[in-house]
Amino acid sequence: MTTTLLAFDFGTRKIGLASGQSLTGTGSPLPALPCREGIPDWEQVRRLLAEWQPDLLLVGLPLNMDGTDSDLSQRARRFAGRLKGRFGKPVQLIDERLSTREARDRLGDHYRGGSDPRVDSMAAVLLIESFFNDGAGEAV
Repeated sequence: MTTTLLAFDFGTRKIGLASGQSLTGTGSPLPALPCREGIPDWEQVRRLLAEWQPDLLLVGLPLNMDGTDSDLSQRARRFAGRLKGRFGKPVQLIDERLSTREARDRLGDHYRGGSDPRVDSMAAVLLIESFFNDGAGEAV
């Protein structure tokens, strides 16, 4: 049986988004979700879930390099809890340390005066790959 995932790379201005499935163990970037103070348009999220029919939602957990919570960790946890509460889908938090740096490297992010707008969704792809490679995550 194939498992379909949606991954969210949490941010306060936009949330990177990717889809993935277990058959290939890979993810594909989707357009990032604009948000205000970490709150997306929940109707847009509902439409995405209806379209992709994911079995599991992944949310990146922004930890400090020493594994302690960062300033954004609690906000990402709240976002994950809201996803689960609103949509009744299983949600797992995935350590996202260094995912943005790796996403920039993969994209060859050489933008001048700003970063590549694809970086957040590529970071969400990395969350999916991490899940399939390591199986590690913290259930919400």
